Amino acid sequence: MGIPDQGRMGYWAIVRYEDVRRISRDPETFCSGQGTQFADAPPEFLEASMSFLAMDAPRHTKLRGLVSSAFTPRQVARIEEGIRVNAQRIVAEAAPSGGGDFVELIAKRLPLVTISDMIGVPDADRERVVAAADLLVTTSDPEAFGDRQPIEVVGEALWTLTTFATELAAHRQKSPADDLMTALVQAEVDGERLTHAEIAAFFVLLSVAGNDTTRHTTSHAMRALSLNPDQRALLIEDLDERLPAAVEEFVRWASPVMSFRRTTTREVELHGQRLPAGEKVVLFYHSGNRDEQAFEDPWRFDVRRDPNRHLGFGGGGPHYCLGASLARTQLRSIFGELLRVIPDIEAQEPELLRSAFIHGIKRMDCAFRPRA
Repeated sequence: MGIPDQGRMGYWAIVRYEDVRRISRDPETFCSGQGTQFADAPPEFLEASMSFLAMDAPRHTKLRGLVSSAFTPRQVARIEEGIRVNAQRIVAEAAPSGGGDFVELIAKRLPLVTISDMIGVPDADRERVVAAADLLVTTSDPEAFGDRQPIEVVGEALWTLTTFATELAAHRQKSPADDLMTALVQAEVDGERLTHAEIAAFFVLLSVAGNDTTRHTTSHAMRALSLNPDQRALLIEDLDERLPAAVEEFVRWASPVMSFRRTTTREVELHGQRLPAGEKVVLFYHSGNRDEQAFEDPWRFDVRRDPNRHLGFGGGGPHYCLGASLARTQLRSIFGELLRVIPDIEAQEPELLRSAFIHGIKRMDCAFRPRA
């Protein structure tokens, strides 16, 4: 698998809130099927790593519909109950420690166990699966690949996830269980079913999107609460009532996915600039979430911000985040427990991931009074 020539890396930066929303809602003019990152990639890589995120209608519509059909009300209820139970356990296990690396202690644990429980990943495979998913979004950080070529590291991680998911799908076809992998294997809409390759590609997408984004939002939000004690006090004052709005601010503030790309399918004009067909257009969500035209005092962290129609889950349209409600449930659950059990937790200066895609935190020390 080779990477095409990257000689022409020019792109149009979309930094205004309303422009991000407009482009997200116009897939006929701004398509996803030619890639979602700054750089180009072979079609087989896009399909294997991005699933329907890098597709356009009608195939996008079919695949997203099939995957959505697997999220039955019963599956969602089972997953959400698991999130609440696991959040309680994670905080209870951390409470006696008095601190450590917040990412390892708290932030990465709930997304890891949530995705694993959802899909039915055996305990023995969980760390391996998450490590491979991490590598797919950290190849611009030298720590991730050392002296190896990034394409080699990415290929190996992709192979690990794809092979695992394909084997699990085949196993669930013969031995169904009460998990999402079984639901994906059995999903059927208008006589159509997902192939094992399509399931594997969705598993790769879920492993990355479901783990990284919630983990990094948790870390950024904890740091913001530490830097803004007045906001923490407001939140704790009426935790049950204020937590849902606070979670929206956590996502806006973190903007865990910093950018996605589209490609123009025809000539179009934006703010007096003529964009020919075939141009790369990059949506900068972090910038849109700090747009003064869309948010009052956007650089202020405000747990009671209302309205808060942020771009943290995308700008709407057919590619709006499929897991938004589960991410919200995880954030409500983990912060509900954290601020009840160890409300004095303080996060220190984070060590950031070097990436143009994920607004990530690699490590961040935290401290609090140990609880028995």
